[in-house]
Amino acid sequence: MWETKPTLRVIYRDYHRRLLNACPSGRVLDIGGGSAHVKHYRRDVTSADILPFPGIDVVCDAHALPFADGAFSGIVMLDVLHHLEHPVEFLREAARVLRPGGVLAMIEPGMTTLSYPFYRYVHQEPADLRANPFKPASTRADKDPWDSNQAIPTLLFARERNTGEVQRRVPNLRLVATDWLSILAYPLSGGFKPWCLVPARSRVVDSAGGSPAPRRAAAHRLPALRRS
Repeated sequence: MWETKPTLRVIYRDYHRRLLNACPSGRVLDIGGGSAHVKHYRRDVTSADILPFPGIDVVCDAHALPFADGAFSGIVMLDVLHHLEHPVEFLREAARVLRPGGVLAMIEPGMTTLSYPFYRYVHQEPADLRANPFKPASTRADKDPWDSNQAIPTLLFARERNTGEVQRRVPNLRLVATDWLSILAYPLSGGFKPWCLVPARSRVVDSAGGSPAPRRAAAHRLPALRRS
């Protein structure tokens, strides 16, 4: 699908550019990289995933990264956090492998006035804003790595009370920036499905690479957390 959809490649190139630009210079870890498409943008990224896809350098669980303390200047993730069984535990582990001043940059679904009905009623993955992102979850050996709640990033980083709780539980990671990204480009591309409603060279796709979108008109968000 990647090779046959130029629109998808344009959008992902923009996503990867944003993620990598959010990180300081130095070694970068890509978590949940799938087929490691980020390497089309920067070849020296270390890509890790729980499954051994082509292009993956390290197969591991994001909750127990096999890297030394302070090994990376940046960690990038694209649509990964909302799949993790223990998101706060992961944030602690990310803080451990980041050097002081390092950045964890993520692009995740953003629940907004316009996007939430799409995520809740149309998208194939669940989106439950009633969930408790801090609720202890028992680790299941049979857990499907594709299980998810697309609302988790919004619950953690777009609600002031929860953001304060994240800060309390992971004191050496601080939210320093959030960009809201276009509501139109990715949904109209069809993602990794065979259909696409917009050509790669269109105003809608071009807007994905422009300035951040207004929050109400966004479907994805880019939170960046800095390691103290």
